[in-house]
Amino acid sequence: MASASKRKVDYFHDPDVGAYTYGIGHPMKPHRIQVAHELITAYDMLDKMQVLRAKRASAEQMTRFHTDEYVHFLNRVTPETAEELTYHGTRFLVGEDNPAFEGLFEFCSISAGGSIGAAQRIAAGSSDIAVNWAGGLHHAKKREASGFCYINDIVLGILELLRTYPRVLYIDIDCHHGDGVEEAFYTTDRVMTCSFHKFGEYFPGTGTQEDRGRGKGKGYAVNIPLKDGITDESYQSVFEPVISKILEVYRPSAVVLQCGADSLSGDKLGCFNLTMYGHSHCVQFLRQQNVPLILLGGGGYTVKNVGRTWAYETACALGIENEIDTNLPWNPYFEWFGPRYRLEVAGNNMDDLNVKDGSLDRVRINALEQLRELNPVPSVQMQDTPREPLGTHLGFSFGKDDGKPRDELDARLAQHARYIYSLQESAEAPSSESEESESESEDDNWDQRVGSNRRRVNRSSTKKRMSLLTGQYFDVSAENGFYSHCNGLNGYGLGAPPQKHARRRFFQAGPNWEEEVESVIAAKTNGDAAGGGSRRHGLLGETMTRGGKPSFDDEEWDGDVHMG
Repeated sequence: MASASKRKVDYFHDPDVGAYTYGIGHPMKPHRIQVAHELITAYDMLDKMQVLRAKRASAEQMTRFHTDEYVHFLNRVTPETAEELTYHGTRFLVGEDNPAFEGLFEFCSISAGGSIGAAQRIAAGSSDIAVNWAGGLHHAKKREASGFCYINDIVLGILELLRTYPRVLYIDIDCHHGDGVEEAFYTTDRVMTCSFHKFGEYFPGTGTQEDRGRGKGKGYAVNIPLKDGITDESYQSVFEPVISKILEVYRPSAVVLQCGADSLSGDKLGCFNLTMYGHSHCVQFLRQQNVPLILLGGGGYTVKNVGRTWAYETACALGIENEIDTNLPWNPYFEWFGPRYRLEVAGNNMDDLNVKDGSLDRVRINALEQLRELNPVPSVQMQDTPREPLGTHLGFSFGKDDGKPRDELDARLAQHARYIYSLQESAEAPSSESEESESESEDDNWDQRVGSNRRRVNRSSTKKRMSLLTGQYFDVSAENGFYSHCNGLNGYGLGAPPQKHARRRFFQAGPNWEEEVESVIAAKTNGDAAGGGSRRHGLLGETMTRGGKPSFDDEEWDGDVHMG
């Protein structure tokens, strides 16, 4: 590790990130990242650090945390298809906070790619501090977007760090609780999460001091709930002692700091009273601890203040914050910063409710008491970890063809799979009232099989969700996608409850499913006018009867399956 005065800093930036938009009137502006970059460039900081354009995260990398179905959805959703693919707003993108804007998946891949790249550089020892202002989207859940966040780049980055480091500390100074990251590591002691956030009728409505983790992770989730108007002095009085105690007790191998700028004074959606210097003090304090550090972006909805603060915190990472001129140099957004044209975010005259009612002292004392109860430095059994996945090392490419033509066997298998899936869909579609009644009885059988879980969940019950935009709660019916999330029906990755004609109904089918498919095969076989097609359907039916084991040589089947 470099000395405290000199650090190797990596700065990740993709020039395309500022071109995306959530839509007219939406408070989240990806353009703020470009504004910060222009200020960093104007202050000649790029020459003082390694500037990198991260490789964009692939869908496969995103599934290290998120479900396959959710990532597949993000990869194909567009503003025109959103209504259909979200099933009228009941899956994946619930509420109005997370619109399906043009280029959504590319934006997510830039954000996640930067955080994964930063983690890789830190783990490889190539840098002491890595910066990705496009990251920090801490609300995204495993199978659902939340709070303007679609892919949780923080979780993906931490998972990359855990391949090398035994313990990682995550610190969140966004005005909103870092619920997505806390939830992801709630049951492990290899990641400690610490969130400083506004609590009380405020999105996402989580993050009390009683939320401390579960199982092996009990005590490794630390929450510091705060009230409106907290100032630099008050914030520092709780941040420094709590983080110092965590570093003493937990001794993390690396630290990830989410620098959400909506905790600044004057933010459109925030309610704190931090100046730029109070916010950046957190970066300066952690830099002094001489621990590998990743700096990520996050919230922040007054664009010019976000740009100022992240530019200044980049200077803090470089250790040159006292050398730069507070009078802004010329840059493409110079007129935005009038009338003072200075690198500053001043406080206002808000009352600090944390001091007024004495709650800040109680929160600090409670947090320190909880940390004293922890066992010092949980041990982790480590082993040599490959620098890259085995498939990449061997030259294999999973999930894509890389432009190479399929060989004959690949084409035949793909054609065979498409035909089987077509038969399954045909078998599922009810064509008469008797079939509908049969499907209802199958649903009843399924309900009985999962009855132990169902008893704890009422289908007509509602789940409260909060909107970041309006701050209001709204009810989400169990039928609208949260039922399977509650009762653990993991086979329904789309988040939909088992319904009569759901796409995955064949997973819950009764013992007559094979007979239904065979009857479809027989019907297709008998109705096929071409003799060759009849022979092929018959062979396929025999194959399915034998469980997929062919009784004929590969040379006997020409691979040309008649689709009826």
